[in-house]
This record gives sequence, C-alpha cells and structure tokens, in this order.
Amino acid sequence: MGSVSLKIGDGTARFQSATVCSSAVNILMIFSVITTNLFALYAFTASNKHHQSQHLLLQHAHKNFSLISEQVQLILNEIDSSQKKLAQMEKQLLGYDTIDLSRPNIAPELKLFLQQHQLPLGKDSKTGITEMVPSVGHSCEKSSDLLSQYMTYKVYGSCQDDWILAQKLILRACEPLPRRRCFAKVVSKVGLYPFPDSLWKPVANKTVNWSGLSCKNFQCLNGKKLNRECIGCFDLLNGYESQRFVKARGKNDFLIDDVLELGSGGIRVGLDLGGGSGSFAARMAERNVTVITSTLNVDAPFSEFIAARGLFPLYLSLDHRFPFYDNVFDLVHAASSLDVGGKPEKLEFLMFDIDRILRPDGLFWLDNFYCTSDEKKRELTRLIEKFGYKKLKWVVGEKIDSLGSGKSEVVLSAVLQKPVRV
Repeated sequence: MGSVSLKIGDGTARFQSATVCSSAVNILMIFSVITTNLFALYAFTASNKHHQSQHLLLQHAHKNFSLISEQVQLILNEIDSSQKKLAQMEKQLLGYDTIDLSRPNIAPELKLFLQQHQLPLGKDSKTGITEMVPSVGHSCEKSSDLLSQYMTYKVYGSCQDDWILAQKLILRACEPLPRRRCFAKVVSKVGLYPFPDSLWKPVANKTVNWSGLSCKNFQCLNGKKLNRECIGCFDLLNGYESQRFVKARGKNDFLIDDVLELGSGGIRVGLDLGGGSGSFAARMAERNVTVITSTLNVDAPFSEFIAARGLFPLYLSLDHRFPFYDNVFDLVHAASSLDVGGKPEKLEFLMFDIDRILRPDGLFWLDNFYCTSDEKKRELTRLIEKFGYKKLKWVVGEKIDSLGSGKSEVVLSAVLQKPVRV
C-alpha cells in the first residue's frame, strides 16, 4: 500500500488550505487581543483626565483587568477549538489519521525515526527540498501499539526475534516499516552451494530461521499444502517441483521455452509475483534470464529458501507499489496470487502497476489462475481487454482443486503482450 511522509515538527502535515485557514483564525484572534487592550488603555487614561479618586481608579482598573483576562481566555479557547476543527478537517481531507506521537505508549525510537532532519547546506538546488522526512505506511496508525512494540529495543543491541511481528504489520498494510538501530538475528549460512549448482540442491534446515513457524524443518513443510503454488514446493529432488515449467501436466501448463519464443526483442529480466519457492526464477536462470521473486514468509521461510538457491527474493506484499521504475521488465509472471480479493478496483490498481513496470511488447504470463466463479473469470477478462493486450496464448480449462476440496475449478492461463501506446 502506499506510504506517506509524516512531518513531526508541527505535529501533523497540513494541506495548504488548512494552513491558510489556521493563519487567518490566529490573525483574527491577535487583532481581538490588541483591540481589547487599546480599549482598556483608553478607559484607564480617560479616568485620569476626569480626576477620579484613587479608589475608583484602582477599582476600575481591577475590573478592566478581569475583563481583559476573560477575553484572553475566550480567545485562547477559540484558538484551541479552531485547531481541533482544522485537525479534524485534515483527517477528512486526507482520508487517514497521522500517527499521534504525543501518546504515552509511543516508543522513543519511533519518535526519533519520524523526526524531520534539516539538510546541512539548506535547500537542495536539484530537488528543492530543505529537509529529509522519513516515511511509514499510513495504515500504521491503525496498528500503532504493534508498531511501538516493533520499535522497542536496545540501541546498538540485538533486535528481538520478531520477524513475525514485522510481517503482521506488513499484512495490515503498515508498509514500509521504519528502520531500526539494532542488529538482526544472525542465522548461520553454512552448507550453501555455489551457483548454479544451488538452483536444485536441497537447502539445509539450519540455514533458515524457524522461529514463529509450526514446522521446524523442510520435511515437515513438504507434507503440507501451504497454497496452490506450494504443495511440496520445498522438495527439489523427489516431487513435481523439479518438473514445473518444463513438463506439462495439462493444457493450462505452458512451458518456459515456448513462452520465451514469443518474446519480442528477447526476455532478459522478469518479475514473478508470489513465486512460491522460486522454481520459476530457477528455470529462467538456467536460460540466462534474471527473475526477481516477490514473496512473504507466510507459514514457511520462502525468502530464505529462495536466497539459498542463489536467487533474488523480494520481501513485499502485493498491496505495496512495486519499487521499480517504469517499463523495465521484459516479463511478469503471476498465478493465483493475483487474486487479491476485495473490490474489483483493488485488482485494477494492481494490474495498472504491473502494466507500469512492464515494457512495451513485454509479456504478462498469467499461469493457472483459479477463477472462483464465472463472474470472476468475466471480470478478469474484461479488465485485460481494457488494457488492450494482445492474446498470444489463451486457455481456459478445469482442474481439481489442489488444496484438497475435490471440486473441479475453472483455471485460466494466458500469455499477453503489452501494446505500444503513443
């Protein structure tokens, strides 16, 4: 999900309209104070001119002082009320709450991280900025207690073994997370194989962090159906994983070599969304194609396993904007991980981001996408047609649900070519 920079100097980030309104209110209040004091001064000097008694002067001055105090208090109350209204207006305009750092349970390290830092040489001539402002995901406000727990540690000490907590925040759209000033837990990487032997060699249990997971070894994971993309996916020797993308089990299974032949201008670099244990990237690496695999460690150490194979894991949720420049990938591969759920607009946002990073004439490979209903298939088909992609391959078939329900489900496999837009 997107992120927002939080300026901490004045408490919250204001829209320009809110700032102008606030300034106008404050000017009006200051004018009222000046007017009241001038009136009091006039009344005081007028009484001197009429030679009233000292007793009456003191009594009148005391009364004026009381009136002035009351007026000042009323003005201060108005200013406080106006600021609260402006803060409420800001929340309504922005659509989210900023993190309130005045809360007593906010970790000191979180406050320090979110402080703005002035540039040492003033305004930067190239960017126009005068300060560096760290950012965190705006949804972190909804999980501020968990975020403070994540940011509670001994500076220059060891971080807590809390990757599960960090992932929980990410899954709650608290992304990106703030940086920390502690040392992450070290896991020995003894027994790793050199590349390219590492692509299909077993990964040792001791090379990954098993804390927070129900399984404590890969043998346990191979007996589980973690998701449609990972059923025995950690078994690189005996299971189907070693045959994926090079041997078809049905008409919806496209072979890598067949797809690569469709690439106009050659396929050199790609992105695999929710790529399981990284076997798609491994097969591409054998063909001198660099593929980045986006993944999270949901129920298994996917990121560490992919890295142990000599491949590039990207620890990122699909709610986050891809951290890549426009038109840089020759190929984007996605399977059922593309089903992000929620309203149709959520899938549209994801598709537009895929389209952004995919170069013109690049390929979008939709691999065995499970359509939970005919309406889901129609929605996806209409969405693809809106983008104007050329259908190089398009196969709709049926498969028995691999997660064990026994039901036959509709699956869509397609290779689509991005148009050259002018």
